[in-house]
Amino acid sequence: MASTVFFILLILAVLGYVAGLFRAKVVRGTAYREFHSLPIYHGLNIAIWTGVPALIIVLMWLLFQGAAVDRIILNSLGTEVTSLDAAQQALLLSEIKQVAAGRIFREPTGEIRAAADFYNAVVANAQWAMLVVAISIALIGFGVGYRMVAVRFRARHSVERSLNYFMIFCSVVAIATTAGIIVSLLYEALQFFARVPVAEFFFGLNWEPQIPMREDQVAGAGAFGAVPVFLGTLVIAVIAMAVATPIGLFSAVYLTEFASNSARAIIKPLLEILAGIPTVVYGFFAVLTVAPALRGLGDWMGIGVSPNAALVAGGVMGIMLIPFISSLSDDALTAVPRAVRDGSLALGATKGETIRKVLLPAALPGIVGGILLALSRAIGETMIVVMAAGLIASLNVNPLQSVTTVTVQIVTLLIGDTSFDNPKTLAAFALGLVLFVITLALNVVALRIVRKYREQY
Repeated sequence: MASTVFFILLILAVLGYVAGLFRAKVVRGTAYREFHSLPIYHGLNIAIWTGVPALIIVLMWLLFQGAAVDRIILNSLGTEVTSLDAAQQALLLSEIKQVAAGRIFREPTGEIRAAADFYNAVVANAQWAMLVVAISIALIGFGVGYRMVAVRFRARHSVERSLNYFMIFCSVVAIATTAGIIVSLLYEALQFFARVPVAEFFFGLNWEPQIPMREDQVAGAGAFGAVPVFLGTLVIAVIAMAVATPIGLFSAVYLTEFASNSARAIIKPLLEILAGIPTVVYGFFAVLTVAPALRGLGDWMGIGVSPNAALVAGGVMGIMLIPFISSLSDDALTAVPRAVRDGSLALGATKGETIRKVLLPAALPGIVGGILLALSRAIGETMIVVMAAGLIASLNVNPLQSVTTVTVQIVTLLIGDTSFDNPKTLAAFALGLVLFVITLALNVVALRIVRKYREQY
């Protein structure tokens, strides 16, 4: 029903636009110079009045309809049900909704079946009421907008004001979403730290989050020392940056200073294609190609290489990060004024000396900003390390051995049927909070450096 209501509102808004367009042309007549706004703005103004208020009401209706229907169903079941606690009421409502939807796993009682029929009736009535209210408000809005059409009515200002409100709303939604993510992370992380000491999490050297879910279940006691996880993340990120930084930076220098226009037109898009490849493809490349090749090389040299060596995940991640560094470094080098290059060459410096002593120092803030942005991406990358890195947390920095990362542990902790009040599950939110703080700090530092660079030129 909701999609039907949205479609009807869209049709009414389009009809309002067409009606406003013709109404404005009729009112304007031959008074072109006195007519303040073009007819198209009058049409848009009527479309906004027709669609937006009704759309807001429908969204608010949908937001509160579920809770209102649940309360009506519970009240209809008598005081015995309303006196139950929230968990029992939620379980009962879930069973009623399953029966109402036709998903019957066991024969329901007569009360449950009657409640399911009543639930379907209440929902149907609510949806029809929503349709009637939405159409009524749309018609009222159409009438208001239609009466506004006049020679001196500033329809263009009204439309621009509506667009301004819409952009403010979009900004508020983005900010509220970010704030909601932070609040949910903080809430769940505090739940975790209420069960596990902060010092153990940040300074403990043993990460074994397997704990028993039942009293008769055989499992470890659970250890939440996250230092091996943080160290593994750091190892893979360092390997990735060691691959991406020189290749990306030298590629940018070549493209800006040595490549011909035709070569630049071919090489630069090819490099940027790397940024568009899905990370799961990089994961397949790491598991199916790079890892066997590295193990074969290790066997030939007599060196033991783990199947999930950090060098595999870090190296492939470094390839993925090359376009980030090369593109931002290219922009930074290109932004250096031509007079700086010409001045250095005019004083007798060679091209290499000009690059090392003039261009790179002048573009350094932009280059560093790009490297920090790539580092934050390396720390937060998930798919490649889930497929290519190890699951066991080990305290070592050997790139040929298996290590795990924060994102891998978050994925593994949230897989399975563990309840959300279990320390094992809550540990994922603590790791996520640490990851969020680190990447946020890196992004803030990178953006401040880039802004400083932009102010310089």
